[in-house]
Amino acid sequence: MRKIKEVIVVEGRYDKNTLSQVVDATVVTLGGFSVFNDKEKLAFLRRLAEKQGLIVLTDSDGAGFVIRNYLKGALPRDRVKQAYIPDIRGKERRKRAPGKEGKLGVEGMRPDILLEALHRAGATFLDEAGEPASEKEPITKADLFVLGLTGGPDSAAKRRALLKRLDLPEHLTANAMLEALNLLYGREELLELVKTL
Repeated sequence: MRKIKEVIVVEGRYDKNTLSQVVDATVVTLGGFSVFNDKEKLAFLRRLAEKQGLIVLTDSDGAGFVIRNYLKGALPRDRVKQAYIPDIRGKERRKRAPGKEGKLGVEGMRPDILLEALHRAGATFLDEAGEPASEKEPITKADLFVLGLTGGPDSAAKRRALLKRLDLPEHLTANAMLEALNLLYGREELLELVKTL
């Protein structure tokens, strides 16, 4: 499995499932067209772009390009790479019929095609670049528990307060919050932030 530095943005959960079997990277789903009305998700994507860089990987159909073009205008261009899959006719295994345009989406692509698309987009493959792994100590579920962010009577309220303070989407689950915190902060930074709540 190839490790990629950038956060990869895909349309939906089936795309994420397929990609997660090919690369070791953070994959964020847009929820299709719902991203157009989700200011919190857009703000989160902007922060991820600034921190790690983003790769947009949408389907090659018209809907995929509508989403891609929207993101091009909403995110910092110098921090976003565009990965394109080829037009391959067919249907995904889970579907009864092909999509409107009869093309396979991200979820229907073979692993080698996805890796090639990411290579062409300029993805940073950490196993090639020889870049050292992040120096910051990761935040664990145990840390969230000790900080009172999970498993306690007021943990939901504390999580909401922290998410608000950090300008992160309020509807993140505890697991999604842990992933976001590890992308944006190290353990020491989080400890300092929680003290100020």
